[in-house]
Amino acid sequence: MKFALALAFVCLMPTTPARSGAIETGTGVVCNTRQQVERFIALNNADPLAAIGAVNAEQNDPTACVVASLAFLRGHDGVTVRKKDAAFQIVRILVVRMVTQDGIRAVVPALYFSLFRIEERTA
Repeated sequence: MKFALALAFVCLMPTTPARSGAIETGTGVVCNTRQQVERFIALNNADPLAAIGAVNAEQNDPTACVVASLAFLRGHDGVTVRKKDAAFQIVRILVVRMVTQDGIRAVVPALYFSLFRIEERTA
């Protein structure tokens, strides 16, 4: 159960349907580079905040990876990474808005990387 909760937490969970070119919203882990997301996945053993802290310490950057609520456009070129019984696609995202306690705020569009859980079915 703890692992399932951690998996739900780590993915940028879209709250709007993904359509080509559509702005999605969600809350999850966002990093500056694909390698940082890969490292986060490798380090996350049911404690996402500890994994984020470890990646940030390794990078000597307290904001290399963060948890954020965002509005974004999803890129098309993803890399699939598997861990235990889960698979994730690491995707470049263009952040266009941030969700704050005061509502949705426009930001200067910026590129980051996030992960999305892939539902795989066995044959």
